[in-house]
Amino acid sequence: MPAPYSDDLRQKAIDAVERGDRKTDVSRMLNISRNTLDQWLKRKEQTGECGAIRNYQQGCRHKITDWQRFRKFVQEHGGKTQGQMATLWGEGVTQQNISDALQKMGVSRKKRLMGIKNAMSLSAKSL
Repeated sequence: MPAPYSDDLRQKAIDAVERGDRKTDVSRMLNISRNTLDQWLKRKEQTGECGAIRNYQQGCRHKITDWQRFRKFVQEHGGKTQGQMATLWGEGVTQQNISDALQKMGVSRKKRLMGIKNAMSLSAKSL
């Protein structure tokens, strides 16, 4: 996602327009679009400031919000596939939601067999 324009650039553009410079000249001089300049002016008129909008939620809302309940659920049903876990959890949760939540918790999706050591044959080691 691209970064917003700096607050001082926004203020310089608005000050230039308020001084009487043409919007088209200001937008060409600062290398911004005319529409962007119009949006800054509109925001300044409505709110009194032209700064970038901050602290808004980016991305979609998580479907799993009760993390303690989900940790217990994973401990109980960790051997099941993510699709089966999604069906058991309910509440419209999909396999991808389970996958995202497990990744956020730092839980691996891989099932590890505890009795097998990683051993290579001697012929494979010599290669």
